[in-house]
Amino acid sequence: MNGRPVLLRVLLAVLAIALVSSGIAGCKAKPTTSDLDADNESGIPTATSSSETSELPAEDGSFTETSTPSKPMFVKVYFTRGDKLGVSTRQIPATRAVATAAMRELLKGPSADEKAYGLGTTVPDGTKLRGVTITDRVATVDLTGTFESGGGSLSMTMRLTQVVYTLTQFKTVTSVRFSLDGKPVSVFGGEGIMLDKPLTRLSYEDVLPAILVESPTPMQTATSAVRVAGNANVFEAVFIAEIRDASGVTLAKEQVMATSGTGTRGTFDATFPFATPETQMGSLVVYEVSAKDGSHINVVTIPLKLVK
Repeated sequence: MNGRPVLLRVLLAVLAIALVSSGIAGCKAKPTTSDLDADNESGIPTATSSSETSELPAEDGSFTETSTPSKPMFVKVYFTRGDKLGVSTRQIPATRAVATAAMRELLKGPSADEKAYGLGTTVPDGTKLRGVTITDRVATVDLTGTFESGGGSLSMTMRLTQVVYTLTQFKTVTSVRFSLDGKPVSVFGGEGIMLDKPLTRLSYEDVLPAILVESPTPMQTATSAVRVAGNANVFEAVFIAEIRDASGVTLAKEQVMATSGTGTRGTFDATFPFATPETQMGSLVVYEVSAKDGSHINVVTIPLKLVK
């Protein structure tokens, strides 16, 4: 009889050790998600949700070694589309220096597929990145002097816009300063563009399309729903978004409203469902309905892969 309490205590101790070990193993199997990879849990970006790295802290020193992501990242790269700004998405290796990586992608220029879509660049060939630093939400980008060569006023303005938009996609960057060959720039190019203060997205509204769609970007995949986000300056802040199949048939149509319009640029972010009978190439088409005659104006077409 006296042996039973001892045996019971031994069994309870073994059980407690097993439970503790199981808990430790469970903790190791499910690491916490840092801010760095919060937008990359799904792997390849889709048109349904935000999967780019806008939440990343970039190179501002506010993160630790343990926050280095392990999965590939996706960043936006801003190019030209005609005489206005356009945007694409690029996959980059895991890195904490995400602003530097995004700038390197920009300097590579558009790919063959991006060119086929109509994207281009005004950044001169041979421009090299010397470095990116971020202090108090201001990014200072140091480029080689080639960045200042060639082009007229529009070309100069567009290349500055490409850099400013590419760097300010990150929430830790609100403005950009420029240096060339290590020296701060206050007057840019022969056109005398003033760069004596940090530049923001508001500095370049004149070169934005009436409807700038930043999500989705060309060739992304859409499954059952599409998230449409960006900024616009349209009449009464309203425009139309359609999902069309490969033959141009409309699968879904929604009215989207920006936060402001009619002379003032506002942001928009809307998600709406669609259904496709088969997996196929299709498109997102956005446009404003003319208040004058009801025609479709400021049309933007973005090719997408529509998944059944």
